[in-house]
Amino acid sequence: MLDAAISLDTPLNRQLAPHHGFLFATGIENSAPTIDGGRIRRDQLRECGHYDRWQEDLALVKELGCDALRYGPQLHTTLRGPGLHDWAFADAGFAELKRLGIRPIVDLCHFGVPDWIGDFQNPDFPRLFADYAGAFARRFPWVQLYTPVNEMFITAVFSARYGWWNEQKTDDRSYVTAIKTIVRANVLAMREILKHRPDAIFIQSESTEAFHAECPRAVPHADFRNAERFLTLDLNYGRRVDSTMYEFLMDSGMTREEYHFFQREAPALKRHCVMGNDWYQTNEHLLNAEGHGRWAGEVFGYDTVTRDYHARYGLPVMHTETNLDEGPRGDEAEHWLWKQWSGILRLKREGIPVLGFTWYSLTDQIDWTHALRIQKGDVNPRGLYDLDRKPRRVGLAYRRLIESWREVLPTQSLCLQVPLAA
Repeated sequence: MLDAAISLDTPLNRQLAPHHGFLFATGIENSAPTIDGGRIRRDQLRECGHYDRWQEDLALVKELGCDALRYGPQLHTTLRGPGLHDWAFADAGFAELKRLGIRPIVDLCHFGVPDWIGDFQNPDFPRLFADYAGAFARRFPWVQLYTPVNEMFITAVFSARYGWWNEQKTDDRSYVTAIKTIVRANVLAMREILKHRPDAIFIQSESTEAFHAECPRAVPHADFRNAERFLTLDLNYGRRVDSTMYEFLMDSGMTREEYHFFQREAPALKRHCVMGNDWYQTNEHLLNAEGHGRWAGEVFGYDTVTRDYHARYGLPVMHTETNLDEGPRGDEAEHWLWKQWSGILRLKREGIPVLGFTWYSLTDQIDWTHALRIQKGDVNPRGLYDLDRKPRRVGLAYRRLIESWREVLPTQSLCLQVPLAA
């Protein structure tokens, strides 16, 4: 049985969700990679109509009862050059969020960089991005929660292993270059934000993965991929990678000094971090004897895989992304919502500090069936609202979930040593 109406009164919880100790969130989809050799920008804020309907969208977040919103200005339109910013859209949107009392989890880089930077092979990106993060923190000093670089692992994999986005590379050296560039940018951005907001909290939204062997010959491939899935978070938190991954990084162009940078700089930032886990039906993979994979569906599920990540890093957890198409019956997304929520409750019963849940995103998305790599304009019915801003069945269910659970949560014990805001 769950303990009813328990006050989760700990320092981090008072900062994250002072009224009830848990964040219910959604997000405005703002993926912005380039495809077709950089000639096409997939700006989901534009494609999903947010630029024209941003006030309506933010009002819908309030209507749902969400405490927090994963949201951010587009990097490619805001960072116009070194130290040159166009804050017009951010100023309007963040003023409205503040007025509505919605806490932004600021998404500063979501899968793409400005054209003038190029892609994630550019060694100047970490410095330029850190300067941008600091400028944002100075301009919006009331903001405390950040995801500097969204899904670092997926950004690197899709850009420089699968060859789908941005640099569209498929070799190991480009892949490791993307990893070290992306994670260094995230680390430097956290450090820069803390100069202006010493009690900042960083919620790393990262894809949570698991790889399974289809046959005995697939076991080495699964072992490698199950080590590789941790690379970005290991570096981001200053954790030593295992020996196989160390050899892979060194063989693929990372220098010892680059590796030592993460070991030296990242641990001091870890106490400001919450491990955000993103979970979809596509996050578990079945590998064959040649190492080629296909989606496995849910073998372990969110709670089992998240337990592995929590055991590795020992950080508080937030479920930062999930969604599902509503399906031919119209109720599959709603069933998925309750399945994810059940996993969260299971983790909390076991004493794992889960601080929040996110259905991503507020509205339907465009072309995610094709991972944005093909521009077809297909609508993916995964939002809490459709693109006409009419509530979907899962949106109504999420509103009911928030109303019924916000004051009734399992006991947890958590104390993260982050200075309280003045």
